Amino acid sequence: MPPRAGVEASVIACALMLGLTVSAQAQMGEMKTFRDWIAGCDNTRNCTALSLPRETDDEVAFLRLDRAAGPDSAPTLALKLRTQKLKPRFDIELVLDGAAFPATGRRLPATSINGEVAEIVIAPAEAEALIAAARKATVLTARVDARSFTISLAGSVASMLWIDERQGRLNTPTALIRKGTAGTAPSAPALPVIASKPASGQALASIQAAALVKAMRTELNRREPNSCEEISDGSDGAFPLDDSTRLVVVACSRGAYNVNSQFWLVTGRDVAKAKPAAFEGSGNSPANELVNADFDPETGQVSFYAKGRGIGDCGASGSYGWNGTRFVMLGFIAMSECRLIPGDDWITLFRSVGTAAN
Repeated sequence: MPPRAGVEASVIACALMLGLTVSAQAQMGEMKTFRDWIAGCDNTRNCTALSLPRETDDEVAFLRLDRAAGPDSAPTLALKLRTQKLKPRFDIELVLDGAAFPATGRRLPATSINGEVAEIVIAPAEAEALIAAARKATVLTARVDARSFTISLAGSVASMLWIDERQGRLNTPTALIRKGTAGTAPSAPALPVIASKPASGQALASIQAAALVKAMRTELNRREPNSCEEISDGSDGAFPLDDSTRLVVVACSRGAYNVNSQFWLVTGRDVAKAKPAAFEGSGNSPANELVNADFDPETGQVSFYAKGRGIGDCGASGSYGWNGTRFVMLGFIAMSECRLIPGDDWITLFRSVGTAAN
C-alpha cells in the first residue's frame, strides 16, 4: 500500500529503509504491509504484526501480535483501544464475523490507563483460537457499552505467515500459520552491544558555538548555494566531542512539523574541511541529516523523531551513539502507513544493548 498523500517523502524514505546495513554487527530489520495489516521484524528477528485502523475512524482499535525469535517463544496478542471517556474498569465483548468470540460469549475484563487508552491482553488459548479463525474470518468487532470498534482481518494471515518465514518457523510445530510436525525454529541472534561515549573536551562558550554554527552555515552555502536556510529555532549547536573534534549541528530546512538538521564533524574551527557525521541507515540524503534531532553531550547520543504528518501516526524515531570515531545506531522504530497507529506502537526495526565506552 503506498504512503498516504501529504506524507513528506524524506520521512517515508526514512521509515522504509528496509534491509540497510547499519553496523558490522547486525542489519536493520524490515517491514511490509499486507492489505489492512503491517508486519515487521528487528535485527534479532523479534517480530510484530498490527492491524491498521481506517483513516476515517474517530475512535481507534487495533490488534497487536508480538513474538520473539527462538524455539521456545510464544506469541502474545493484545487488543488496544484509543478513545475517550473509558471507565477505569469495564468489560469488552468480541464478535467475529457476527458470532460471539470466544464461543461462550464471555466478556473480557479491561482497564483504562487514563480514560483514553486501554490494552486487553488476550489469553494464550483464545489468542490461538483467534489466529486460527483469521484464516476464514474477515472482521473482528469489539463492543464497549454502546460503542463498537471494527478491526479488519484482511491481510492478517499473510502478515503472520511472513513472520513465520522470517523466524524460520514454516512447517514446524510452533508456526503461527503453516504448521508442521517436525523441526525447530532457530535461536534468536544476539543483541549487538554498542558503546557510546559522552562528549568530552572543553565546552564552548555560547558566543563561540554561535560563531562556529554561523561559519558552518556559510561554508555549506559556499559549497552549494542556498542549500541551508537561515533558521532560528534553537536546534543549532556546537559541541566538543573530544579535544580536537567538534560536532556542529545546523538546521537547514523546516516544514510544518519537521525541522531537518545537518550534523558535521569539524576539527578545531576549520569548517572548510568539515566532514559529514554520517548516520548509517538513516534513509536520508544527505546521510548526515536527521529530522527533529537532538544531541545530548552527557551521553554522546543523538535522538530524532521524524513525523510523517502532523498527528504523528507515521514516520520514524531512533537514536545513535558516538563511539569515538562515528555515530552508530542504537535503536530504530518506524511506521510506514499513516493509519492512526500511535508512536508507542510503531514497529521496532533495530535494537541494541547500550553501554558506556571507556
